[in-house]
Amino acid sequence: MSGHTILLVEDNDDNRVVYRTMLAHFGFHVVEATDGQEALRCVRDDRPDLILMDISIPVMDGWETTRTLKADPDTAPIPVIAVTAHALESDRARAEQIGFSLFLTKPVEPRRVVTEVRRLLGVEEPG
Repeated sequence: MSGHTILLVEDNDDNRVVYRTMLAHFGFHVVEATDGQEALRCVRDDRPDLILMDISIPVMDGWETTRTLKADPDTAPIPVIAVTAHALESDRARAEQIGFSLFLTKPVEPRRVVTEVRRLLGVEEPG
């Protein structure tokens, strides 16, 4: 058990179930949001250790949500991983400029997501 809280921001039910199940299996506490505004509220209420952020989400997209988080000194240090179908090099550059910690292009293997979450949080692989 890692004891870390992960905020999963994803509007696709199937993707949310897959990532939540995999992260929970490896001992992470998962909080979920389906849009950017809900994500900002979850960050305030739950103080996640890391955020998995889809880009194409309703109300406020992942770009704007992450820009808002990175502009606030209280939430700026939280690592944010983009998990998105946006695959252009310009999207990667934009993600880097906004302050995403990592950019993963869908479809991404759920185990890779867990590996990257662990790496960014400094959680040891079970062994």
